[in-house]
Amino acid sequence: MGNQVEKLTHLSYKEVPTADPTGVDRDDGPRIGVSYIFSNDDEDMEPQPPPQGPDGGGLPDGGDGPPPPQPQPYDPRLHEVECSVFYRDECIYQKSFAPGSAVLSTYTPENLLNKCKPGDLVEFVSQAQYPHWAVYVGNFQVVHLHRLEVINSFLTDASQGRRGRVVNDLYRYKPLSPSAVVRNALAHVGAKERELSWRNSESFAAWCRYGKREFKIGGELRIGKQPYRLQIQLSAQRSHTLEFQSLEDLIMEKRRNDQIGRAAVLQELATHLHPAEPEEGDGNLARTTPPPRRPPAPSSEEEDGEAVAH
Repeated sequence: MGNQVEKLTHLSYKEVPTADPTGVDRDDGPRIGVSYIFSNDDEDMEPQPPPQGPDGGGLPDGGDGPPPPQPQPYDPRLHEVECSVFYRDECIYQKSFAPGSAVLSTYTPENLLNKCKPGDLVEFVSQAQYPHWAVYVGNFQVVHLHRLEVINSFLTDASQGRRGRVVNDLYRYKPLSPSAVVRNALAHVGAKERELSWRNSESFAAWCRYGKREFKIGGELRIGKQPYRLQIQLSAQRSHTLEFQSLEDLIMEKRRNDQIGRAAVLQELATHLHPAEPEEGDGNLARTTPPPRRPPAPSSEEEDGEAVAH
């Protein structure tokens, strides 16, 4: 089938097999994540729908209707999902809102330039959009995967008006030297479409900094038990975990959560964890579903996609 770039409709959490219906982490069975075989979440390929009115149509251009609400300032604590990623028992990624954590603070592109050094990873964020990652290479420029092509841009242009931050500390892998990170990024400027080995800007930027094949398309075989776990923090005491067979698939799900926002993710999980509604005669009695049986072992069949080695 080749390295196609096709959309695969995401399953809702209600359709995802899980052995964790109460949201309490246990080791009594796998929690299966969503496999994105031929999918791409390039944020620029996903134009946002126009705002809709009460009747489902577009908002009027004028008239007596109420004015549209003013956009709220971007607040990571309101819009982003606190989560951790584990490979077996090792934490390899963590986004935390713990007191004193400044890693998630965002800045205007102009102020962000004062904080960047060559080899840094930069993330641009905005409500209801996929986060966009880039590698800062010096001289006010970044290299990033944009519209299925690796390009060199000024940081202020790459931001497209979004706020940004340096995210060197989200992944816990040992980084390459700054000069090696810059070389990795610049060496792929101009690569496009079928020449690409990464599904999104985050995977490309992280590969440049850490050099790990797990960030590439087809970098891992999707066979056997799911070694990766995405732990989504629901509250200070509760979390929900999904398991994946590859880091590539996990990143796709993590980015989808960032795009739809914290409130939507929590609503999806709430619907999944407590999906049953009262039946006739139950009155206001709340119902929850029992834990499902342990799902069968996943197929060892691999997809026919071709990964390009660089």
